[in-house]
Amino acid sequence: MSKRIISYNVNGIRAALKKDFIAWLKAGNYDMVCLQETKAHKEQVPVELFEELGYHHHWHSAEKKGYSSVATFSKIEPSKVVAGCGIDKYDNEGRILRTDFADWTLLNCYFPSGTSGDIRQDFKMEFLADFFDYIKKLKKKRSKLIIVGDYNIAHTEMDIHNPKSNKKTSGFLPEEREWMTKWFESGFTDAFRSQNPEQVQYSWWSYRAGARKNNKGWRIDYQSVSNNISDKIISSQQLTDAVHSDHCPVFMEIDL
Repeated sequence: MSKRIISYNVNGIRAALKKDFIAWLKAGNYDMVCLQETKAHKEQVPVELFEELGYHHHWHSAEKKGYSSVATFSKIEPSKVVAGCGIDKYDNEGRILRTDFADWTLLNCYFPSGTSGDIRQDFKMEFLADFFDYIKKLKKKRSKLIIVGDYNIAHTEMDIHNPKSNKKTSGFLPEEREWMTKWFESGFTDAFRSQNPEQVQYSWWSYRAGARKNNKGWRIDYQSVSNNISDKIISSQQLTDAVHSDHCPVFMEIDL
């Protein structure tokens, strides 16, 4: 039976709820919804709105209020939930939430941004190295993985509207793009690109200068599927009509 999976950086779940997010969610009838940058703790959110739609919900929030954080909503109750990856400096920021279903695992991730300066860029590169090792170990126990979220990296020149002027910009640095190439070569498939090899679609737009209206964006939100189930992907696309955030949702249907 196929699963309809959404990954969406909502840039504040409470703000999204004020923009008819629940009505959008109800209309979509998605099986799993992974939200990043919820900027909230569970007790700050009217969770009954999600429960009324039949969702089980799990949260991994940052220690700092109003910062980072992820939440996963599923119409199937997971057999196991793990908040964090066991490394305090990332777990304190609420960046990784694992949910197991039968013989496959869904990871909802919010990768760090390096746009605020060298310290956070260094933190981002450390995260990428540590995350790669964490997944390598997890894969030995849970081989069927779907890893969704805001990766904060545009992988190729097709994934950014102005590649030449952004070669020295965090999110499109050569070392970040090399990590993405290494990532996909390590046994993962980019769901969107596998289904749409030539299509240019973005998942994030700056709030400045009418970027979204003019579609001057970046594709930085991904759904990585381990190669042993990549042939089960039915479709994948960016749902650009959803406007609760500066990102749009990334959709995938997969027959698991």
